[in-house]
Amino acid sequence: MTSKLDTLNSKKAEALKGGGEKRIESQHGKGKLTARERVQLLLDDDSFEEIGMLTSHRSSNFGLDKQQFPGDGVVTGYGTVNGRPIYVFSQDFTVFGGSLAEMHAKKIVRIMDLSLQNGVPLIGLNDSGGARIQEGVVSLGGYADIFYRNTLASGVVPQISAIMGPCAGGAVYSPALTDFIYMVQDSSFMFVTGPNVVKTVTHEEVTSEELGGASTHSQKSGVAHFSVENDLKCINDIKKLLTYIPQNCEEQSPRYAYEASDELREGLNNIVPENPNQPYDMKEVINEIVDEGSFYEVHEAYAENIVVGFALLGGKSIGVVANQPAFLAGVLDNNASNKGGRFVRFCDAFNIPLLVLEDVPGFLPGTEQEWNGIINNGAKLLYAFCEATVPRITIITRKAYGGAYDVMNSKHIGADMNYAWPSSEIAVMGAKGAAEIIFRKEIQGAEDPEAKWKEKEAEYAELFANPYNAAKHGFIDEVIEPSETRKKLIRAFDMLKNKVAHLPKKKHGNIPL
Repeated sequence: MTSKLDTLNSKKAEALKGGGEKRIESQHGKGKLTARERVQLLLDDDSFEEIGMLTSHRSSNFGLDKQQFPGDGVVTGYGTVNGRPIYVFSQDFTVFGGSLAEMHAKKIVRIMDLSLQNGVPLIGLNDSGGARIQEGVVSLGGYADIFYRNTLASGVVPQISAIMGPCAGGAVYSPALTDFIYMVQDSSFMFVTGPNVVKTVTHEEVTSEELGGASTHSQKSGVAHFSVENDLKCINDIKKLLTYIPQNCEEQSPRYAYEASDELREGLNNIVPENPNQPYDMKEVINEIVDEGSFYEVHEAYAENIVVGFALLGGKSIGVVANQPAFLAGVLDNNASNKGGRFVRFCDAFNIPLLVLEDVPGFLPGTEQEWNGIINNGAKLLYAFCEATVPRITIITRKAYGGAYDVMNSKHIGADMNYAWPSSEIAVMGAKGAAEIIFRKEIQGAEDPEAKWKEKEAEYAELFANPYNAAKHGFIDEVIEPSETRKKLIRAFDMLKNKVAHLPKKKHGNIPL
């Protein structure tokens, strides 16, 4: 038995070496951790149980039979993060450049199946040169097997992807099908076709970083939800994200011990400026309302006119969607609509209540917006709110104009509670524009048109640029002092904790994609 144990230990030791010391040194030289180092950092101490450590490829093409590495370029298994079960795969760039082929894919598929069967989140740490060309079509088949399971698991268990190296070609579609994507600055990139192909086809000169780096995808395309400085920060941020979300779609959002205290926040009374055209930072409002230091923003650098993220309120996890008057006056545009709609659907899929903070002057006008589909994109955000069955509460802090008022979780599309601050203006449009339309003839015929216009603007504002007309019609449940907002929200979400929604029977809706 001793010799057999020696053989086993020898094989395990070989697997732990990955592609060997030189390749590990090369990985470290690029500022990157190895696949196993990443897993050890992610999971709780001594909790990792590896699956498929001794798996090897079975191809003999192009001399592959002479290159055997136990594990076949990916580390897979399960463990715990903060005491909660998790499944993980971590691609090993030191083995065949982390390339995906038959057995590599089978290992990932095995983990995905276990994740779905057991209702446990899946984390993928991607660092791969793409498909293993030497194995041909089986590599492509492996990708498709993974995509299929990403789709089956969508909305059932949370799926988180970290891009910690190259991710190109077909490999990009698996992360794109998951719920959240992290990218590491200066060492990761994603693109369907690389710089060389781009140059050949379109004659554009572009670097990998410009084409698909962390900055590009976190600021321009919106593909990446988070851009982080290094591997360590990436792993720690994933662990933080997991604290806000449940294990699966059958669980409620996480709740933590919370000791009630004075919930009034007097600072909120002074945040909204007297001048309705003066900006303010909605993140200040968010941080005053939620538990101290608990707001974790998603898509921070993309479509900054809308803010989304997770927070704790009275110890309970919620999702926050808020217009940002400090950026483009908080208007809704194509990118903001997509960003908000995607976040709302995630929260609804995983039973995370939604808080909406509204200060929106409308949808952004212009040919660029119309030609790029603001009708369809705006409808995505509308659809997401309409279909959401989680507890939903809206606070109107200032402007709520036009169709954007309807879209931003109004009472009419199923919001459970709608509050307004005294500073709120709920109308079809601003007083200035409305006066110009309604009283045009009267203003044009006046002796002093400018004075008459100001008079009529004030008249319209008196009638509609306030929350009381909406409250009279029952569209607003209560006009509240800003300082009371946190207290009202804690009580309202607690009141809604057992909410049940009965929806029409259907296979699925057809969201305007």
